[in-house]
Amino acid sequence: MEHIKEPDGVDFVINSRPLTKEEEIAISNYIRAYKAKHSHRQALTKRTARTTRKKVVA
Repeated sequence: MEHIKEPDGVDFVINSRPLTKEEEIAISNYIRAYKAKHSHRQALTKRTARTTRKKVVA
């Protein structure tokens, strides 16, 4: 996503409407599922990064 620079003398105002209870639940469920799906991948990446380092002998 690209940052949009405000021109001089112009203010961008964003007015969001409140979320409904159904929308809040849907967003929470999506975030929970995303974290559950991607947390394993992140753990594998960290473990792999540790095992591929070369030891420096002084």
